[in-house]
This record gives sequence, structure tokens and C-alpha cells, in this order.
Amino acid sequence: MTQIFSENGEVVPVTVVQADPNVVMQLKTQGNDGYDAVQLGADDKKPVRSTKPEKGHADKASTAPKRYVREFRNIDVASHEIGQTVSVNTFEVGDIIDVTGTSKGKGFQGAIKRHNQARGPMSHGSRYHRRPGSLGTMQDAKVIKGMEGPGQMGGGQITVQNLEVVQVDEERNLLLIKGNVPGAKKSYVKIQSAIKGN
Repeated sequence: MTQIFSENGEVVPVTVVQADPNVVMQLKTQGNDGYDAVQLGADDKKPVRSTKPEKGHADKASTAPKRYVREFRNIDVASHEIGQTVSVNTFEVGDIIDVTGTSKGKGFQGAIKRHNQARGPMSHGSRYHRRPGSLGTMQDAKVIKGMEGPGQMGGGQITVQNLEVVQVDEERNLLLIKGNVPGAKKSYVKIQSAIKGN
């Protein structure tokens, strides 16, 4: 993340995303697959680490096997061709987008950090500080399913919706997105037009 200044002098926090050109690997249609989608591949894979099916799939698009392959629905399939490259100029300044990524893994965490639960009193002889409170009612005599407690935190798929594209740098294949996006540095993210809009 970094920050830039807008025209009126306001500081805007932005995340810099390197969006190298993606290759259209496959076009899925309603008649053939039951739904419309465009399959994009990013970041070449070493041939040694690719399977025969992956190589055959990439050969149809006249490209190398890709490390990251994802499908995008709600796109006009007819306007794309297999082997075509999709670059950052797909987006314009002011576009509203959704960004999906894998959140940072935090390991095993308690209920206070994981679910923002309140802690107990820290003084006056209290022996209850950072533990979860009562877990169930007397009547059921069991813990109800879905109870928020300690456990593994992070490392899951997260989508942040309705982010704004602040700047598009076609020469360096960069997107500057207002706010933060999920994931660690150098991790992969999936960027698409906002589903819900603004």
C-alpha cells in the first residue's frame, strides 16, 4: 500500500496491484457448458511443473501453461477470442470493482481477536479475562452449532466489494485501487467489475 494526492489535495490510500496481461484460455457457452464464462490464465508455469492435460489446454490458446487460472461469469463471451490477451486497459479510472484473494493466515486465535468479543474485568480478583463466556443455555445442555469461539483465523477466501480504481498505468501494467485488498504482498488476487454496484 501507499498513498497519492488527488487533484484537490486530499490524501488517498491506495493498493498497487501489478496486473500483467492475462490470456483467454477457454470460452464457455450456454449450449456447450450450461453457462457463459471466460477463462483467463495468468503467470507462466514452468513446463517441468505442468501436466500433460495442462499443456494440451494451453496449446489450444497458443500459450504456455498458467499458474493461476480463473473463470469470469457475466461477461460478453462473443467479444472475446481464445488466445486473446486482456490487459489493465479493461479498467478505467472511477470503475467500481470487487477484489477476491486469500486473507493472511493468523494461526490459532482466541475469541477476542477472532470475533471481536469483549473481555472480562482485568482487576479486583477477577479470574475471567480473555476466555469466551457462556457457551450454551441450561435448557439445551449443549453448545449450539455455529457458536463463535477460538480457532483457526485467516487463510480463507475473502472478497472486498465496491472498491474504486484510482489510477491505471498501462505502460507498467499497474492498477491503483482505493483502500486495501485481501492477501499478503505478492499474493494473487482476482479483480472483476462490482456485482452489486455502488
